Amino acid sequence: MGKLVKVASTAEIPPGSGKLVEVEGKRIAVFNVDGRFYAIDDTCPHRGGPLSEGKVVDGCIECPWHGSRYRLTDGDARRGPTVYDQPRYEVRLGDRGWEARRIPG
Repeated sequence: MGKLVKVASTAEIPPGSGKLVEVEGKRIAVFNVDGRFYAIDDTCPHRGGPLSEGKVVDGCIECPWHGSRYRLTDGDARRGPTVYDQPRYEVRLGDRGWEARRIPG
């Protein structure tokens, strides 16, 4: 996913919420935190929990299954039981709504 792809309109993700989107067969969790949008892979690498159903705590998304936390700005694992970082996406407001593309690395 090297090109920017529309993932949502602004109205679809109100502040303080998240949404699961599928782009090119990939599940992505998109979050609106105080008007700033972030996107990471939806599937928690620990046990496969749906991060889009988690809650935002101190700038991190907390997995609803086992409590692993990933910082939304860079995908870094901040609390276990996970030992893996989470892939993240560049998110920007385009002409057609919010767009995202995976950040290599």
